[in-house]
Amino acid sequence: MSIKVSRWLPVVAFLIFAPPRGSAQGTLEDYRRAESFQTGAQHKLITVADVTPHWIAKSSRFWYRIAGPKKTEFILVDAVQNTTAPAFDHERLAAALAHAAKQEVLATKLPFDTLEFVDDEKSIRFHIHDIEWTCTLANYECTKSPQIKKENEYEELSPDGKWAAYVKDHNVFVRYVPTGAVSQMTWDGVQEFDYATNLPSLGDMVRQGTQDVKQGPAIFWSPDSSKLVTYRIDSRKAGRFTSLQFVPPDQLRPKAFTFVYPLPGEVLPSVEAFILDVKSAKLTAVKTPSLEASWDSGPDFVWFPDSKSFHYDFNERGFKAMELRSVDAETGEQKILLREQSGQYVDPGESFSRFIEGTGEILWTSERDGWNHLYLFDGKTAKLINQLTQGPWVVHRIEAVDNKNRKVYFLAGGREKDEDPYQTHLYCVGFDGKGLTLLSPENASHSASVSPDFAYYVDSFSRPDLPGASILRRTKDGSEVRVLVKGDATELLATGWKYPEPFRGKSADGKNDLYGLIWRPSNFDASKKYPIIEQIYTGPQDFFTPKTFGGSIYRGGLQAMAELGSIVVMMDGRGTTGRSRAFHEFSYHNLGGAFEDHVALIKQMAAKYSYMDVDRVGIYGTSAGGYGAAHAMLVFPEFYKVGVTISGDHDPRLDKTWWNELYQGYPIQDDYVAQSNVTMAGRLAGHLLIEHGDVDDNVHPAGSMRFVDALMKANKSFDMLFVPNMAHGERNNYLIRRRWDYFVQNLLGVAPPVNFEIKTPEM
Repeated sequence: MSIKVSRWLPVVAFLIFAPPRGSAQGTLEDYRRAESFQTGAQHKLITVADVTPHWIAKSSRFWYRIAGPKKTEFILVDAVQNTTAPAFDHERLAAALAHAAKQEVLATKLPFDTLEFVDDEKSIRFHIHDIEWTCTLANYECTKSPQIKKENEYEELSPDGKWAAYVKDHNVFVRYVPTGAVSQMTWDGVQEFDYATNLPSLGDMVRQGTQDVKQGPAIFWSPDSSKLVTYRIDSRKAGRFTSLQFVPPDQLRPKAFTFVYPLPGEVLPSVEAFILDVKSAKLTAVKTPSLEASWDSGPDFVWFPDSKSFHYDFNERGFKAMELRSVDAETGEQKILLREQSGQYVDPGESFSRFIEGTGEILWTSERDGWNHLYLFDGKTAKLINQLTQGPWVVHRIEAVDNKNRKVYFLAGGREKDEDPYQTHLYCVGFDGKGLTLLSPENASHSASVSPDFAYYVDSFSRPDLPGASILRRTKDGSEVRVLVKGDATELLATGWKYPEPFRGKSADGKNDLYGLIWRPSNFDASKKYPIIEQIYTGPQDFFTPKTFGGSIYRGGLQAMAELGSIVVMMDGRGTTGRSRAFHEFSYHNLGGAFEDHVALIKQMAAKYSYMDVDRVGIYGTSAGGYGAAHAMLVFPEFYKVGVTISGDHDPRLDKTWWNELYQGYPIQDDYVAQSNVTMAGRLAGHLLIEHGDVDDNVHPAGSMRFVDALMKANKSFDMLFVPNMAHGERNNYLIRRRWDYFVQNLLGVAPPVNFEIKTPEM
């Protein structure tokens, strides 16, 4: 017997102590390396080219702020003269400010982020906390500016500073600042049907420790300070949630907070709009049928410069129609300027407009031809004048409108051949649809800011695998004036880190190109086998895979996950934005069907790279990504083996009205039930960790608890972290570490370091 034992002992020892595939993964050293990326310590090793110019008056001069690891500087640029210099003497300003404020001020870290040139550029003005300072540039004397008197932070001052509007006892009051005289403007406001008051959020309740929260008034002043427009929300019949804060900071017993949170298909709060003349105290109702509040506020009113009228966007319930409306400020008479409608939805995130000064024309975006493009309308007749852009590509944003020369500058993606279609470029086109010009040609994703005189623009561009640059250019032809900042990753590359790799593949039906990113550990060894972890978000309101160098770096959590010994991937499949209307609508009535593309693309990645172990795939995400992480495991239990769902909206019937009615559909149909994780809980096969906070102010934990209940009834094993005092998403390093541990233990098959602590470094 002893002979048999000794004969098999080496084999048994090998089986017990043999390292798993991808040895030396999930070790303490790996955790420490991951920590440096998670906490942002690696940011000190890079320069991100991302200049935000602040144009001075209507000139081609601007300043920008550059923040480095050792110092922060304000730089002044003259585009015409092609000069650049410090915006002021940082040392002298710091000394003058320190003397005036009687506190230490470092020239390398001035206590303000933005400023304004005043007194014909002889002085600069800035705020430190709530105090306004003015410093002369000739002799560097700093003085506090006279303060407009606000009795409290919950007042809304008029543009001329003479009037302060606020809410008291559910009604609007206006105080004349020079004398302090107060006028009550409304009289019939009551609780839950009050004036100028948004629906209190759970977040505000928790922060203030009471349901009777204080908040700024919903007041929109006219430019001439003579009138204001506001609204009144009736929430008395709206549905509510109650949340328990189990560990409040000021008492032993839990605190309960009840707040308005209408669910899909339920009665919504109604909204009435009013115009108030501050001198006459005249109250004029906006003549429109009662509006509805699908979230926590009323319309966002925008005044025209002449103060005679204002406009706002109106969305029908279910978002199948959108209207641009204007209102006469004297009579309250309303006019529909433009209307866009669809059998599915008009996405407010894809819709924007600009008024052309002096002509009554309106620039408007629409997906009516299958792609988001620019259109010019007659604002008086709603007649289409011209379609400015067209083709199989997408307009993302209007950057500037040159009314005099009748040109529009805009960002768009998908037009340039052999590029990632999500990359944006700056273009210019005439109001007649002619002269379309590409102004930022580099194969990268561009952002741009055009000067007020339309002669120059600042172009910041990069890719996840290209640090890029910020360049001052001429609008007439896109030619370069000077390089402002060059992106640089030299020091980070020296540590062994590599750029994330862009990857292109095909959708599950083989008809669409899909795009993703692949992150590898900095100690990557192609001879090893690595598990795959997907960070997922499939919300139809946007696309999410980073397209810039800074965007990929600042998602440090993805590189951190890779450092633990895995390949991390992220992608955008059908159902998200940035592509055609048909591509976007794939998720309509089908939020739970968007994951087949993700499986298909991961398999294509693994087919190309043998070190990617397609038999060990994990997934995690937050919010809609939390729903997605769990749902992917339920729909593809043979593919996704380990998952972490964070603040997930697991049942659309228990999530916010606007998001679900817009993207899942309205009226409510059977797909709400069929695609709920609660309905599919019995399909769980792998390891699943559920995280949710007790005071989540976005997705109520009731959805997670119903999912938990369904898993228990199906006799499924799972893990859960119900977190006290956590709002939406992972809010502390402890939870991040627990997520790391979960994948290391269940996907890598390695015991994680015991109680590793992620420490946030001083930045």
